Amino acid sequence: MVCYWYLNVLAVSAFLIILEVVYIYSGYDIPSIRLKYAQPSTQRGRTDVNSVTNWNVPLVWEGTFDPVVIDAIYKRMDPRIAVVVFAVGKYTRFLKGFLESGEKHFMVDFRVTYYIFTDNEQDVPKIALGKGRKISVVTVPSAHRWQEVVLGRMKWATLTIDKQIRNEADYLFMMDIDSIFHNRFGAESLSRMSAVLHRGYYKVFTLPKSRDKFPYERRSQSQAYIPAGEGDYYYSAAVWGGYLEDMYTLLRYCYEQSEVDAKNNIEAVWQEESHLNKYLLYNKPTKVLSPEYLWSDYDKKPEDIKVIRISQLIKNYAEVRPNGGQ
Repeated sequence: MVCYWYLNVLAVSAFLIILEVVYIYSGYDIPSIRLKYAQPSTQRGRTDVNSVTNWNVPLVWEGTFDPVVIDAIYKRMDPRIAVVVFAVGKYTRFLKGFLESGEKHFMVDFRVTYYIFTDNEQDVPKIALGKGRKISVVTVPSAHRWQEVVLGRMKWATLTIDKQIRNEADYLFMMDIDSIFHNRFGAESLSRMSAVLHRGYYKVFTLPKSRDKFPYERRSQSQAYIPAGEGDYYYSAAVWGGYLEDMYTLLRYCYEQSEVDAKNNIEAVWQEESHLNKYLLYNKPTKVLSPEYLWSDYDKKPEDIKVIRISQLIKNYAEVRPNGGQ
């Protein structure tokens, strides 16, 4: 009986073993950090989804990281994180929900600045912010078409990085304002360039010629053109982030390529999202985030999405968009 009890204790201990890890950086004036966390395993983990790309970078899902460990690593760096959102016209109505939910779930206990680009500064709500977190309002012109807002994001974000953000942030996220955070969106999302799998296309790999199902720009006249038979994944332009300078390069690329298209009287099928996917096909992201990092209230949660971290809201596009959603 004693032997059976002892073996059970060993089994439980092996599964829930707590390690005390000491990080020691010789030559640096950084205090040691003692962390307690469950021992990682080489045998257990998610088996229903792929957690690594074929260029060997993480594909992040719930259950593929330990938030205690990942937060401790990044908090030692004390990064400054910028969030760029555009709230033009009637989209200011989404600011309160985005900001309040962000304060509960986005990069909690990290330094964050929300850069709100708007044509209605008086509509920016007063929100209680955590320590080290702030709001910076950037005035932009009104738009007559929602496509102008989408493409204008690249222009105004690029200009504002040059003018202001470069001196105030280490990482930058581009996010759509018509969204609500529901669960942790933390340091596991940080990398040199992090892209989010579009919820509508992350399962097309089960179909014949799956790459051709992606809504890439297929017209060769556009700078965003991707030929049939090419492509890795289809990424969303509603959430993406990375090192500030890498984001600046990508933002400027999307802006400049859309300007070339405009001169040639063509607009990419999905505006900056088309240019984003073209860029990331040839400049691979260093981390791919699962659709947990941008879901939609229009869609039911499938079995493989264990947690929804941020989700786009249901709305009447004809009512909120300047040109009635056309």
